[in-house]
Amino acid sequence: MVGEPEKQILMVTARTPTNIAVIKYWGKRDETLILPINDSISVTLDPNHLCTTTTVSVSPSFDQDRMWLNGKEISLQGGRFQSCLREIRARAQDVEDKKKGVHIKKEDWQKLHLHIASYNNFPTAAGLASSAAGLACLVFSLAKLMNLKEDNSQLSAIARQGSGSACRSLYGGFVKWVMGKEDNGSDSLAVQLADEKHWDELVIIIAVVSARQKETSSTSGMRDTVETSALIQHRAKEVVPKRVVQMEDAIQNRDFPSFARLACTDSNQFHAVCLDTYPPIFYMNDTSHRIISCVEKWNRAEGTPQVAYTFDAGPNAVMIARNRKTAALLLQRLLYNFPPQSDTDLDSYIIGDKSILKDAGIKDMKDVEALAPPPEVKDNISPTQKSKGDVSYFICTRPGGGPVVLSDETQALLDPLTGLPK
Repeated sequence: MVGEPEKQILMVTARTPTNIAVIKYWGKRDETLILPINDSISVTLDPNHLCTTTTVSVSPSFDQDRMWLNGKEISLQGGRFQSCLREIRARAQDVEDKKKGVHIKKEDWQKLHLHIASYNNFPTAAGLASSAAGLACLVFSLAKLMNLKEDNSQLSAIARQGSGSACRSLYGGFVKWVMGKEDNGSDSLAVQLADEKHWDELVIIIAVVSARQKETSSTSGMRDTVETSALIQHRAKEVVPKRVVQMEDAIQNRDFPSFARLACTDSNQFHAVCLDTYPPIFYMNDTSHRIISCVEKWNRAEGTPQVAYTFDAGPNAVMIARNRKTAALLLQRLLYNFPPQSDTDLDSYIIGDKSILKDAGIKDMKDVEALAPPPEVKDNISPTQKSKGDVSYFICTRPGGGPVVLSDETQALLDPLTGLPK
């Protein structure tokens, strides 16, 4: 590393979105390379509301690779981190920063150490795809630091080796992870089906039922399912290939009824496969089931789907409304059925795009308490029957764009002089 000796620090900060699968990935054909047994399709969520920010830095003064997640130092010794670091370093190019007078030859990257700081603006390991955003951001930011020539689709094949669904966070909008057929995984990568502007009237509301870490990790859950479920092979071979084609058509044509039916049925089948695992895996809970019931009653009463729901490996509900007007009606129903505790500040109960509260005609807790039962609810629910406090908070968001480099140095998570967390 040529330049002002030992002290010079080069840094890149990037922001990467999370994604929610509407055709689920569950089960691997190769555990090490993270190769799936079926294709999957996801919607990228607006990074203004759900994202990982990562700063990566390099300096001759660093004596080892180090990483901090949400302010706490974590080990980089895990196989998945090592796979990503190895693959990126192997593709590193010459880097020159004329302003700092720094020149790094590509062969030097193998000897130089990195400092990495990462921050999720949403709960980690609670079934909101934090590992997807995290590993995608790690790969994307390192690729920029080391001047890689690979495009985002090729980078997705590296991110996939850190966390399967991370490959889908390398793009915005609607993304397909192609399972691939090659043993080495070279053709198992993400492709963008449509960008976030293609279907921008969709509004997404996430009910965070629990921000706790889940009991069964996705990694061990998948392994157990593949080994013990009789349904999983039928799902992967017979059901998902047809659904993927239908979902691609629904997205292309902005056909919401088909999109909703496919998203809901695929989510339900994924959880059925978890139940068919031995011992069974329970990711959803009673609150998750009540949310499904609330959406299904409304969809049935309207005669056509107003809202799609989907659940990943956790109890949190992701609801996709066909447009903003529907989203306001959905929020009214959710607040009627799942009001916050009386002493809760509404501002912290609805986060993200708060303007939907205004559309729903809700300014404060008095408005929540005055909500009338939705027309599809036959009997007025007494306040004691309502699921008060069962939802921690709601996030209002929308489909969003892919990873970006943040050029504003004040957004860096590492100190430019020491390379340690700010």
